[in-house]
Order: sequence, then structure tokens, then C-alpha cells
Amino acid sequence: MRRGKKYLEAKKAIEADKIYEPMAALELIKKIAFAKFDETVEVSVALNIKKSHSIRDTFVLPHQFTAEKKILVFAKGEKADEARAAGAAYVGDDDLIQKVKDGWTDFDVCIATPDMMKDVGKLGPALGRRGLMPNPRTKTVTNDITATVAELKKGRIEFRADKTGVVHLAVGKLSMPLEHVQENLMVFFSELIQKRPTDLKGEFIRSVYLASTMGPAIKLENAVITATRSA
Repeated sequence: MRRGKKYLEAKKAIEADKIYEPMAALELIKKIAFAKFDETVEVSVALNIKKSHSIRDTFVLPHQFTAEKKILVFAKGEKADEARAAGAAYVGDDDLIQKVKDGWTDFDVCIATPDMMKDVGKLGPALGRRGLMPNPRTKTVTNDITATVAELKKGRIEFRADKTGVVHLAVGKLSMPLEHVQENLMVFFSELIQKRPTDLKGEFIRSVYLASTMGPAIKLENAVITATRSA
């Protein structure tokens, strides 16, 4: 990929063979940032996993940096009332299912009660390609509607390894105090370490890189080591 002059200049500030500590990397990322908008800080972790391994979970970052999500809940009766009381943006059953089938997408996350999944499952073409299909593994198929909506409103997020075994996650904005971004990063690593497959031999983490939206990546080491030791 051809890079612009500003990117190449920023990359010169990174020592090629150096493995940075988290705060040093964050300080450098902020120093060399050149975009005219508030860039997101993103971490990429390459894992040593097999195709049979599934690395996926949800958690709440201690310091939020995104707008509150529009939550859709598929539920009936008392559970629908519970969802409305909890503050879900949209609540319904057959009416909402049909609306989504017709192409409506003005929501960020979906929750469904278990009894609704037989019908919600038919929305695979509409929800699946956007990663919005309710799933027990991401705690979005549940009868605990109040707690789930509350966590999502606080900013509960999901991470998962892609087909190449890499986890990508946004952990903050450059406008935030760097201490907050670092704390988000460390909490993510602590959560990720807990997902190490029990049958895995050797190192779980291959490499870790941190970068802003437009900037070059910086290799990390101590963040993973610290999280591993504290897990």
C-alpha cells in the first residue's frame, strides 16, 4: 500500500527494532498523530490459535469513548415491558422482525429473549452480515434484560479473533487522558488472557501492535506480559 508523506514522517519517529511499553507507545502515538480529527486508538493482537479455537467475549471498558448505542430488544409481554423500563431504544416482537426484514437498520445492538430466537433466527441475512445476530456467547440471548441493557448502555463491547487469528479492538481516543486509554488497554488484555484455550501449547500471544486510526503501528510487549502475570 502506498503511504502519504505525513504517514512516512510519523513512521520515522518509531524505532524499528524497539518494543515499547504501553504508556511510551501511547505518548508517541499522540505526538506523531497528524489527522485533523480525533483519532481512535486501536490494538491488534495476533494469537497462536487453531482453526478449531473460538476466541470471543464481551466486557465493559472502564473509560467510555463512544456514543450510547441504540439497543433493540426482541421480547414479548413482561420481558418487553422490562426492556422499555431499562431504556432500550426499540422493543417489539413480530412487528420489529418484519421491519428488519424490510431493511430497517437504525440500531447498533440486538438482544433477544430465548423464546424469540426461533423467529429472530430467520433474520440471519439481515443481522448476520452486520454482526448483530443475538448470541448466547455474547450474552445477547438472555432473560436478564435489565442487567444486559444496563451493561450495553455503559458501553459493553465484544472482541473476537478473525479468520487469521487476529483480534482488533478500539480502546480509546487521542483526546482522552492517556492514563484512561492505558487502563482500557490493560483491562482488555486481562479479559483476552482468560480466553486462552485449555488445549493450547506454547505462547498464546504472537504479537501486539498499537496505532491510531491514520498512524503507523507500534509494537508492544510489557502490556501483554503484565496482563498475563496478573491473570
